[in-house]
Amino acid sequence: MKEQTYRIVIPAAGAGKRMGADRNKLMLLLRNRSIIEWTLDVFEQDDQCLEIILAINPAEQTWFESITAQYETTIQLIPGGRERQESVRRGLAVITEPGIVLIHDGARPFVTLDAIHRVVAAAEVTGAAILAVPIKDTVKRVEQDRIVETVPREQLMAAQTPQAFQLETIRTVHEKAATEFLGTDDASLIEWDGGTVTQVTGQYENIKVTTPDDLVFGEAILTKRGK
Repeated sequence: MKEQTYRIVIPAAGAGKRMGADRNKLMLLLRNRSIIEWTLDVFEQDDQCLEIILAINPAEQTWFESITAQYETTIQLIPGGRERQESVRRGLAVITEPGIVLIHDGARPFVTLDAIHRVVAAAEVTGAAILAVPIKDTVKRVEQDRIVETVPREQLMAAQTPQAFQLETIRTVHEKAATEFLGTDDASLIEWDGGTVTQVTGQYENIKVTTPDDLVFGEAILTKRGK
């Protein structure tokens, strides 16, 4: 079977407020390498990745240029938006060739090539697919500090990235949603528009580095992998 190539959009313009840092959290270091470098390293190793579009804060252009100069994979830097969704929409707009496009959080540096290829293969068949893992904890719905419901976790999955789509499908729905709907991820836009999304089981190590605790978890993952 022919390997399915793809392009990828990575929104990287966020401030990372929950991290409590004085800069874009993607600039923070893990083992003397920035988080975004660890993320880009994964796709640099993948022959199926044709191009990376990084949606960035223009004020950080010089820093990102210095970081991305080391990579052989084509990396295009574009101005991001105020919201993640706008950054993704701008990234999708600059892709000129049809095919599969991935959308990935820049702060998920531990995704594996196996997971990437599985979600790409699923999207090739169904048009839209995401990585997700089963919820391990008991989940409570709370109102004003009172538990009002225990949600059956058997029906719950924690969404991850990358999320994979046929380019025209996700670009069209992003354009439609731009003035009508703000989603929590890109799959939620497909759902809002009445489409269906396939779930591909991911890996618990594919964490999103969001809070200071996640830096500790990240160090542990790198140690486990011998990095």
